Amino acid sequence: MASTKEKIGLIAGNGKFPFLVLDAARAAGHEVVVVAIKEEAFPEIASRGAASVHWLSLGELSKLIETFQREGVRRAIMAGQVKHKQIFSAIRPDWRLAKILLSLTTRSTDSLLGAVAKVLADEGITLENSTWLIEPLLVKSGALTRRAPGEQERKNIDYGRAVARQLGQHDIGQTVVIAESACVAVEAMEGTDATIARAGHIMASLHGDASTLSRALTVVKIAKPNQDMRFDVPVIGLKTIEVMQAAGASCLALDAGKCLLLDGEKIADAANSADIAVVADTPHT
Repeated sequence: MASTKEKIGLIAGNGKFPFLVLDAARAAGHEVVVVAIKEEAFPEIASRGAASVHWLSLGELSKLIETFQREGVRRAIMAGQVKHKQIFSAIRPDWRLAKILLSLTTRSTDSLLGAVAKVLADEGITLENSTWLIEPLLVKSGALTRRAPGEQERKNIDYGRAVARQLGQHDIGQTVVIAESACVAVEAMEGTDATIARAGHIMASLHGDASTLSRALTVVKIAKPNQDMRFDVPVIGLKTIEVMQAAGASCLALDAGKCLLLDGEKIADAANSADIAVVADTPHT
């Protein structure tokens, strides 16, 4: 176990996830040194009670390591989204990150962040599971809403899981959107919400031509078969439910014990109001 006054490093991306980790770490008695990613982190992270906050650009891996070493950080957590496309477009990598990028055989999230984690470890900084301090927020098995999935939605889930697991083996994405056992959209670099919105647009265009497919979409979001819980953990927030409602999606399926729910009660309330079924199943390994 860590001592109550251990310094914990937090690499903060966007969304609410970093705030939850910071609050949990402080509640457990840890001092928290935040490295906030300029291109992603919310400015409010600076006033959340961290011992110190350092704003670095996404490509400044050497500065991140130097910051943690100077602050005496030996264990760190990565929390919050860093958009995959951002990594390959907007950043200027320093020599250390450039070396990693050049060494990659595939430019997937797992390969890139796995290589970053190895560099951190080589410098004496252990990257912990991002859910280490907030495990109660991992979704439990069963229906999270008043309505459980119907017969067709369950067929969509079964088919969607099979498709998503194949994609996950290649670290392509975590989300697929299904209509009547037809795959409407798969996630790549754009992220879950953009995938759902795209599926909604596709179905709207099909229905202009009297499509035989049901308008109701089922969203399946899984952990990858060998999910590394240190990074890229599936996360669902309130916005996902709002995007689903706009897209005409009626069901959301998740992996129990592998997906984080941010604002769980609000998510359930919003889903109930929209008559969206949300269910978590134990993933088969």
